[in-house]
Amino acid sequence: MTYQPINLGNKFSKFSEHWAPRVIAEMNDYQFKLVKVQGEFVWHDHADTDEVFIVLEGSLDIEFRDGAVTLAAGEMFVVPRGVEHRPVASEECKVMLVEPRGVVNTGDADSALTADNDVWV
Repeated sequence: MTYQPINLGNKFSKFSEHWAPRVIAEMNDYQFKLVKVQGEFVWHDHADTDEVFIVLEGSLDIEFRDGAVTLAAGEMFVVPRGVEHRPVASEECKVMLVEPRGVVNTGDADSALTADNDVWV
């Protein structure tokens, strides 16, 4: 085994697509994913798991049917399982997601924004 830190800036530099999470590490059955977001995502939920958003750079709004939360760099929020939500970023925002392996970014929503799963960078 090699003991190397994961450099988030370096990992972000390896892709430019928005709404396409990239796996950077696994812990047990959970994946740490980096994603660049900009614009509006689709309304969706994850029936079987909570979803963690950790904003590393920029600002992210997570809209709910009855309200919203705004996250700045250095802040995080856990969306409970089964809660419909829509991430929105007026400018590019860099986010880390923590979720179980196999979670589809759009949940059960059928969308052109559904990303390939388990893509490592």
